Amino acid sequence: MLPSLDAARRPPAEVDMGLLWSALLLLILGLVMVYSASIATAEGGRFSGNQPAYFLVRHSIFLAIGLVAAAVAFQVPLATWQQLAPWLFVAGFALLALVLVPGIGREVNGARRWLPLGFANLQPSELMKFFAVLYAADYTVRKMPHMHDLKKAFLPMAGAMVAVGVLLLKEPDFGALVVIISIAIGILFLGGMRARLFAVLIVLLLVAFTVLIVVSPYRRDRIFGFMDPWSDAFGRGYQLSHALIAFGRGELFGVGLGASVEKLFYLPEAHTDFLLAVIAEELGFAGVVAVIVLFALLVQRAFAIGRQAVSLDRLYAALVAQGIGIWIGVQGFINMGVNMGLLPTKGLTLPLMSFGGSGILANCVALAVLLRVDWENRQLMRGGKV
Repeated sequence: MLPSLDAARRPPAEVDMGLLWSALLLLILGLVMVYSASIATAEGGRFSGNQPAYFLVRHSIFLAIGLVAAAVAFQVPLATWQQLAPWLFVAGFALLALVLVPGIGREVNGARRWLPLGFANLQPSELMKFFAVLYAADYTVRKMPHMHDLKKAFLPMAGAMVAVGVLLLKEPDFGALVVIISIAIGILFLGGMRARLFAVLIVLLLVAFTVLIVVSPYRRDRIFGFMDPWSDAFGRGYQLSHALIAFGRGELFGVGLGASVEKLFYLPEAHTDFLLAVIAEELGFAGVVAVIVLFALLVQRAFAIGRQAVSLDRLYAALVAQGIGIWIGVQGFINMGVNMGLLPTKGLTLPLMSFGGSGILANCVALAVLLRVDWENRQLMRGGKV
């Protein structure tokens, strides 16, 4: 069937509409579900003034700030981001160190991950994920002639990641470390690292993560709680057992928006780490599948934009686009796996959806940069300039 005359005359989109709509739908659904998941916590919390919409208002403000920052970031050429990449990485490292300074970093539930800003808290590890994408892509482009050399290509990046890892483990924030390491290794592999070297590094990382778990009592407890949450349902398996109950109650189409029982002080962190469990209970299997499909579409479009940049000989832009895809994909996969009982409990939020100002800000800016890569690709394909 031939397209209509109006469709033929319609100018092509300036940006990837599949990427844009998947991101917007995740943000909108996240806003709705954060409100639904947080009403009981807000009504029962003295810090919130017993206002049911406390988290909704704050999440809306964070979302507005994130979208404004995204609009600004979209105006910045990729060449500028590449020039700033090393400096942003250093700034992120300094913020991670600043968190650990007594009297400056804020401690919550035994973890020191936040810098108080008065009206909100800044979590440097969220910004560091974005900075890691920019820096790893720039590093890979600069080291491209030496990508088959372990000493010249991998060891300097490994040193940088170890330094970041030491700070993150001091907080501690093991989940953020896993995401950042995944970003760095993934970008190096996409940039031309030998498959054999990549396989060896994966094995070494698995060994290192195993050692970190074995030597840490609270990480060991999380592993044992994950393996059999019902053996200690009121202790180390408490979060996972209630997340699984939420999934079971949701069945196919859920109990209805706002009708979750588990969010009523049974499921901890319902509006942050375990938002997907509330989605499963209220919207059912259909709601969870919809979220997974939207994330899969977003990641697929990120890699497609990266491949298009490669065809235009824009290696840095390609690695940035695919690095953002790795970030969103890995973090989303870990959060979903934790909620479903497939992975041990980790303090990682669901990208674009969970409550948290730093995460929303970093995600929105990253997606704006991804859209910028796509926009520049389209300008070059039309014979224009960027």
